[in-house]
Amino acid sequence: MPKEAVFTMKLEPELRAEFMAEAEAAHRPASQVLRELMREFVQRQREAREHDEFLRGKIDAGRLSMRAGRGRSNDEVEARFAARRASAAGKA
Repeated sequence: MPKEAVFTMKLEPELRAEFMAEAEAAHRPASQVLRELMREFVQRQREAREHDEFLRGKIDAGRLSMRAGRGRSNDEVEARFAARRASAAGKA
């Protein structure tokens, strides 16, 4: 991919010196390391946003289910699964 965009940033001289030293110790150009960091950041942000959207969808579906009368109380769920655990323990 051609690299045509320029990114300028301000940072502390100590941070720049430490970063440049670590990039050199890793035998990698600083610009390559920065591109990788940027790609990782973009990917993490995208995954977090997709996960949030997934959870929002699940919550909305649950709320719709409750409004439609298909939901169960916590006590009902606990009782049902306590019976299932007891049944499974009896079979073991």
